[in-house]
Amino acid sequence: MKKVFTFIGLVSIAAFSNAQIVINEIYTGGGILGAAITNDFIELKNIGTSASSLNGATLQYASATGAFTQYNTLPNVTLAPGQTFLIQHGSDGFGGLINLINPNLIVSVLLNIDGSPAVGVGIGLALASGKVALASNTTQVTEPTSSNVLDFVGYGLANQYEGSGAAPSPTILNSISRTSGDTNNNLVDFTITLPTPQSSGTLAVSDVSNSKRSEFIKNSLVKTDEIIFGTDVKDVKVYTLSGQLVKTASVKSNGTVNVAELAEGNYIVTGTVNNKSVSQKILKN
Repeated sequence: MKKVFTFIGLVSIAAFSNAQIVINEIYTGGGILGAAITNDFIELKNIGTSASSLNGATLQYASATGAFTQYNTLPNVTLAPGQTFLIQHGSDGFGGLINLINPNLIVSVLLNIDGSPAVGVGIGLALASGKVALASNTTQVTEPTSSNVLDFVGYGLANQYEGSGAAPSPTILNSISRTSGDTNNNLVDFTITLPTPQSSGTLAVSDVSNSKRSEFIKNSLVKTDEIIFGTDVKDVKVYTLSGQLVKTASVKSNGTVNVAELAEGNYIVTGTVNNKSVSQKILKN
């Protein structure tokens, strides 16, 4: 999405607007019986002529007629012109014929707009109708022309979209893919195609993000009553899967948080690393 920005904030987002990193493909039928692929996915692509970083960017999600309430952060990676970035989302069941090969990012936990984990909410994309926004930060997107929107796709019966109409609905066998370029018109820019997920292989990540969760928490299976962190983390919060906050802390690299008082089971741990929100699910055993 090309925009004209005021000077404030121009430096931080100019690279996106020049390089044109866009939402290139969306598949929403992952895991459904009879589906082509086991997981939903979103593919980003740099359709510009210069390299650009995803540092600080987020993908935000909304239902067809609802507000944007959840997001996931994107890592500090640089995409060269023509390069893609494959993001694996959830699965809607045990169906699907093909697994995604080497996704660049696996999203296992979505965050609410306030930064808390969206516990109890699946991470599959709405099958037939929904909205996805590529944003320059974690500020809630309210419409396709919000100042932090880098690209916006409304599909199916979505009530918001770029241009004259929404993109078509994906199916369990088909994705919606960008035809060519970006005219800021979802109806024209996307067509129904067979899924063609393209990973860029290993991309250098210069800070901790959800794509390198092993550097955030070293032991996702906690057997010794201590969570071990691989980097400095501020505002550590431990939640139950029902959303109850049960522990807070801040730790240094290779530091630990003792959770001996917590019952065995699954928890979601969030924190801030290099001013970016990170999250990971753990199992205390």
